[in-house]
Amino acid sequence: MHVIFDRVRCQGHGLCVIHAPDAFELAADGYCLPGERPVPPAFEAQARRAVAGCPERAITLKGEQQ
Repeated sequence: MHVIFDRVRCQGHGLCVIHAPDAFELAADGYCLPGERPVPPAFEAQARRAVAGCPERAITLKGEQQ
């Protein structure tokens, strides 16, 4: 699974890091680091919570098993 973060949509709420502290990292400006990154299997549940909790829908998952 990969997380894709859209910095254009992000408003800097930081909820991604609150929901998934092991799957996301904030840059010095307080925004999540943009782009696509792998999510270790141990942190997939956290990543799903972050996607569900993002009010701007700036986070998507690629390779999600349905």
